[in-house]
Order: sequence, then C-alpha cells, then structure tokens
Amino acid sequence: MVTMDSSKPRWFSDKDGHSQWYVDRFRTMAAEGADLAGEARLIDAIVPPGSRVLDAGCGPGRLGAELHARGHAVVGADVDPVLIDAARTDHPGPRWEVADLSALDLRDEEPFDIAVMAGNVLVFVAPGSEVEVLRHVAAHVRPGGRIITGFHTDREYTVGAFDADIETAGLTLEQRFGTWDLVPFSADATFAVSFLLVP
Repeated sequence: MVTMDSSKPRWFSDKDGHSQWYVDRFRTMAAEGADLAGEARLIDAIVPPGSRVLDAGCGPGRLGAELHARGHAVVGADVDPVLIDAARTDHPGPRWEVADLSALDLRDEEPFDIAVMAGNVLVFVAPGSEVEVLRHVAAHVRPGGRIITGFHTDREYTVGAFDADIETAGLTLEQRFGTWDLVPFSADATFAVSFLLVP
C-alpha cells in the first residue's frame, strides 16, 4: 500500500485491483460473521444518542454503517472512489463522499460532535500531509468535540511523529489506549487509539 509518489496518499498502491481486494475482503468477513463493529461500539458509548459523526477515511463504510444503525447521523469521506462506491452500494443511509482529508471541505454540513479516523487512516495519507489532515478534520468538529484515531505503531508514521503533529495542529491529546476496547497503552503496544480534544 506504499506509493513512491509522496504527493499521493500512501493508501494508493501500484498493485492492480488493490482497492477492490480490500472491499471484497471486508464483504467476505461480514458474510462470515466476523466482528467488525468494535470501533463503533466505543464511539457509540462515548457520544450521546443521535450524535453527528464524521467517519474520516471511511473506506467501504463498515464503521459509519454501524453507527448509522445505532441512530447517529453519519457522513463518511474517503479519497478512494472504489471504496466510496462500495459504501454507497453496501450501506445506504449515511452520506458517503469522495474527498481528500487534507483538503476536506463539507461546507453544507453542520459541525460534527465527533470525528473518527479508524483503520490506520493516518498511516495511509500522503507523507507530510498529516497536520493538514488533522486541521481539516478538526475544522468540521464542534468546539469541545473529539477526534478519535487508531493506527498500528509499527508503520512509517510513528506515534512520536503523530504527537508532534497533534501539537502543531492545535489539538490536545486527551488520552490514549492500546486497543479499541480500552486496554491501557504501553511502550510496547502495537496499536494506538488516541482521543484528541478540539478547542
């Protein structure tokens, strides 16, 4: 999932059919009854009923669809049109938009109560765009709202770099866990779930 062009999101691969493979993988997992709602359970637990949720880097829509089913108003955005097409096909209800998060501009939407960037979103954006991604996502969240991110710690984009970018983007790290079910974060954690406070 790495591209040599630093201006493009790391998500885009030179391998043909990569995006469709990803869509098919999650369709198969869902058909087999895999638990794909872990992140949604956490978000649902920390926001009031009927909250406005921005699923930033929504992929084929599994997280946003679950939150929609739980009664939240969901808008999903992703740079990959193949993934957005799959979200629109498989999960009608939420609004799904093709958009680069580093230039996200949903002018017609009211502020969101929370934004979620699950599924390693930040490690797949274009190198060097992480601060702009955080700023543009935060601009869509109401003051006092949160951004929740989750990504593996062994990727090119590190937790240390992320923490520096949080500060540059004017956000506050509220708390961090090692999993979506809130196992405490530690130095040897392989995953980081971070709660960011929007001023």
